[in-house]
Amino acid sequence: MASRFGIAFQEWRSHSLGRKIFDIVVWLFALAGFSIIMAWAVYRLGFTNNSGSVDRNSRFMLEVDEMESMSDSTVSQQRVQQRWIQQYVKLAAFSRFYPTNAQLITQAAQYGHDPMLVDRMIAASSLYVEDLSEYNQLLSEVNAVLAKYPQKESGNVIPWMTGVEWPALKEAIIRDKALITEAGRLTGVEPRLIVGCLIGEQIRLFNSNREKIKKYLGPVKVLNVQSQFSYGVNGIKLSTAKAIEEHLKDPTSEFYMGSRYENLLDYTVNGDRQIDERYNRLVDYRNHLYSYLYTACILHQTMMQWKRAGYDISNRPDILFTLFNVGFSQSVPKPNPVCGGSHITIHNKVYTFGAIGFDFYYSGELAEDFPFWRERFVPGDKDLTEEEIAYIQGSVSNCKRPPRGWEYAKKDSTTTTLKTPDYVATFEEDDEYAGTYANE
Repeated sequence: MASRFGIAFQEWRSHSLGRKIFDIVVWLFALAGFSIIMAWAVYRLGFTNNSGSVDRNSRFMLEVDEMESMSDSTVSQQRVQQRWIQQYVKLAAFSRFYPTNAQLITQAAQYGHDPMLVDRMIAASSLYVEDLSEYNQLLSEVNAVLAKYPQKESGNVIPWMTGVEWPALKEAIIRDKALITEAGRLTGVEPRLIVGCLIGEQIRLFNSNREKIKKYLGPVKVLNVQSQFSYGVNGIKLSTAKAIEEHLKDPTSEFYMGSRYENLLDYTVNGDRQIDERYNRLVDYRNHLYSYLYTACILHQTMMQWKRAGYDISNRPDILFTLFNVGFSQSVPKPNPVCGGSHITIHNKVYTFGAIGFDFYYSGELAEDFPFWRERFVPGDKDLTEEEIAYIQGSVSNCKRPPRGWEYAKKDSTTTTLKTPDYVATFEEDDEYAGTYANE
């Protein structure tokens, strides 16, 4: 056999180069065709099929999927919150043994609405744990310690949030969620900071003029618009609003926010008509966007002032709220600033404006509607578009307003009444202003 192959090989070698190349090409094509036919035969005969098998943990997985759920809409919110607290106790115990998995479960749980998802995730992770006795023992010991302290049926630990005005104010704020969020986006300011300023102003108004304002904030859940020298839902003076606009345009100002924001509060009118337009922006009781824009600018501008002076207060909401309240004139950068501001009496207890905002900011209230940003202030890398500016300028509603200057009306008698076709303002001696809109 070998000799025959040798003879054949010697004969092939004697062929010309062209014949050799031809023979090699023919052999390669033959080999390729044979390989294709064999591969097809192997596939058709099922030699490549993987029959698979039932996972040995399939039953356990089914039990995990069938664990209790609290996603049913009939489950009370209070019960859901109580179960969340219990789940975080489990995660704390689980983290002592498997910190990586506990961290991942904690992060994932924040995006879910069912606290029992934590139980499922812990159970799924424990699939690869042979012995959970230590974890179960620690969890039992932690629960035993907690059981020694009965659950108290106390209300909110923050006293001023226990009154009837706070639930009403929350509902009114949520109604303006879209406007507050948009103001935050346009100015690069965390909306939660804007809300902190809003709460300080509205709580102060409610408790200083309770009988007149509660009929709006209470039953109707509408934010009160100030019109006594400080205007709008956030009580901004016209002089302050003018200063904000000037800071936006002046790159040399210590309050300058950046080129992105230069046209944020531009006007479509000129000269003295801007004074009326500025007033209209702030006293607009149907659309509060401008009130929130001016508020956000104050926060951003004072932050920039302090930052340029070498003091970063972007992580001090209590100081930011205080500076919003006291104004630009009292914003003096310095080390170790302190929280303060106007005194606000709520339920016979005195708070400062900065403390009210601080309490709200870290309370967790309205966190779903106004979440915490990774950065409280975002520097703008792109200028506002013409569409964005047009949107802002078109955000003044056609509501009826008291005439500008009525607040300076001289009280010559016990009661003075200033009337316009759509507005009646009444001043009583030693009493605050009480105004009503005829179309409300």
